[in-house]
Amino acid sequence: MSVLREQLTQDMKACMKSGEKARLLTIRGILAAIKQIEIDTRELPTNDQVLAVLNRLVKQRKDSISQFNAAGRQDLVDTEQFELEILQAYLPQGLSDAEIDALVEQALSDAGAAAPSDMGKVMALLKPQIAGRADMTQVSARVKARLAG
Repeated sequence: MSVLREQLTQDMKACMKSGEKARLLTIRGILAAIKQIEIDTRELPTNDQVLAVLNRLVKQRKDSISQFNAAGRQDLVDTEQFELEILQAYLPQGLSDAEIDALVEQALSDAGAAAPSDMGKVMALLKPQIAGRADMTQVSARVKARLAG
């Protein structure tokens, strides 16, 4: 069993004992998404797969928050924000802008990238290093800008 999944299970038990219903509901949702991977692949998910689930759930919450803000539904924004904070607590520490820039520069030199057509090679090198630690959309935009000029 992955370390993250074990931590989530322990936290779920602690929430049940302490009566933290909102946090318990969020953790159960995370574990359900992880269980779906287990059912689909018929094997225990790795830590990387669990991180991918957490990143997907974080992205969903961020999208929901922006949509609820646009609709003026502060009550739903607060709920999504609470869940987002719980999800982010299980993700590894994020990278700073300087660290991302350094990794982008390293990947550009490793791939020998000089044109926008090399974007795929660069992103293939970056994804394993950055996954779960930075927003890949922003990283992609940085690589694209760097290759464009």
